[in-house]
Amino acid sequence: MGGYRGFCSVLLVILLVTCTSGEDPYRFYTWNVTYGDIYPLGVKQQGILINGQFPGPQIDSVTNDNLIVSVFNSLDEPFLISWNGVQQRRNSWQDGVYGTNCPIPPGQNFTYVLQVKDQIGSYFYFPSLAFHKAAGGFGGLKISSRSVIPVPFNPPAGDFTVLAGDWYKKNHTDLKAILDGGSDLPFPDGLLINGRSSNGYTFTVDQGKTYRFRISNVGISTSLNFRIQGHKMLLVEVEGTHTLQNTYNSLDIHLGQSYSVLVTADQPGQDYYIVVSTRFTSQVLSATSILHYSNSAGSVSGPPPGGPTTQIDWSLEQARSVRRNLTASGPRPNPQGSYHYGLINTTSTIRLQNSAPVINGKQRYAVNSVSFIPADTPLKLADYFKISGVYSLGSIPSSPSGSGGYLQTSVMGADFRGFAEVVFENPEDTVQSWHIDGHSFFVVGMDGGQWTPASKLTYNLRDTVSRCTVQVYPNSWTAVYMPLDNVGMWNIRSENWARQYLGQQFYLRVYSPANSWRDEYPIPKNALLCGRAVGRRTRPL
Repeated sequence: MGGYRGFCSVLLVILLVTCTSGEDPYRFYTWNVTYGDIYPLGVKQQGILINGQFPGPQIDSVTNDNLIVSVFNSLDEPFLISWNGVQQRRNSWQDGVYGTNCPIPPGQNFTYVLQVKDQIGSYFYFPSLAFHKAAGGFGGLKISSRSVIPVPFNPPAGDFTVLAGDWYKKNHTDLKAILDGGSDLPFPDGLLINGRSSNGYTFTVDQGKTYRFRISNVGISTSLNFRIQGHKMLLVEVEGTHTLQNTYNSLDIHLGQSYSVLVTADQPGQDYYIVVSTRFTSQVLSATSILHYSNSAGSVSGPPPGGPTTQIDWSLEQARSVRRNLTASGPRPNPQGSYHYGLINTTSTIRLQNSAPVINGKQRYAVNSVSFIPADTPLKLADYFKISGVYSLGSIPSSPSGSGGYLQTSVMGADFRGFAEVVFENPEDTVQSWHIDGHSFFVVGMDGGQWTPASKLTYNLRDTVSRCTVQVYPNSWTAVYMPLDNVGMWNIRSENWARQYLGQQFYLRVYSPANSWRDEYPIPKNALLCGRAVGRRTRPL
């Protein structure tokens, strides 16, 4: 009888977990973050490993899955992980940047509870504090469509993640010290593909079959070009948007960006080079991996295929060719083109101009002349507990001020359910890459020269892609339309990590006066408290 009762109890728990209110599936991860010796460029370095891996383990999920990620910090310094492209709907508490979360102290753990709500696509996670990104701690994050939602291409025979980026032989602590001292970083020492230098990684394919490659630029300073010797690439997805399926010989992928391409193994059975190389740099770095046919009769031969180097117009035209597939379903069954973004009146225009001022004798970077400095308390906690003096709303202007650079914990206010036009203006001679947490935006225009209201006449108001990271070419502008549909405190930053670290970022506070769980989730019960929030209470367990 006792055994029968025990069996019934277990069955009841299983039924409750799987059936209660039709909840979406849960996926559980336990990660131990440690230092470890790595040799990506042949030199021993101190890398950041997750469960002993560099790069970290892949997260494979499906639209609306709940991800429970328990992170144990075994480093000797505070640590945070952020989720590049995961929108954290109503839940900036899980964003994993210092403006929203207290760092995980050494020897402690924190469990992220996040949902990939109404999203598909290719993304990555990374460590957001203290220049840790230059030491590793990053990995791929894939969100597949639910089985009932049609995808606008046949299922590929395999699905590969490509994490490419520049790399330094110096440890992240040495790089951080260079920046703290007011100097510029040196030129990177090399490029990596999935944590390895040239010919250190192999992708095996069967002749005649088609494969999906999800490519992310996880580097810290340079744009990349990606290509595969002798093979065409069919672009199918950009950061959650199914695209028109244009064919490319090579693709520019800027800092923080992610693309999905289909590649058919339609060449003779041998090995081929997969190449990444730097863009817009006077010295060109490159690295290779191997595309290995399972019936290969020979190894790679000849020089790796060359790619574009400093041609800006070529890259700009390619960027304009990336369009939305209006008839494809997104995370939901309705067509991607059913949201007519071009017919919506914008409620505000925000102009953001990057600059590189020297402040107090040290090199800094700024947005609208403001160089961000972290507060002693995460801004989201200061908001929740109504702690005054941590930041001032409106501490960054919504258009360039023309003044010299100054230090400030910069926060811009925005109204929930607004529809903002955001113009990134780049008067410098280097390419910029911008990311906005918590949102996906429509890239409506980009061009050289100075943006003016007349530039709106050139906008694509029909079929541009929506994404979360966009490039701005030298002495150029890029304009996006962004639905302010996610309440919270959201980081807007440069994806050039030296610029981000030295102030080229700020926070956008999307506010709803309703103070309702319908608009924003309450503070997590397990939220870490630090700074002036120490001793406060989250919620009863």
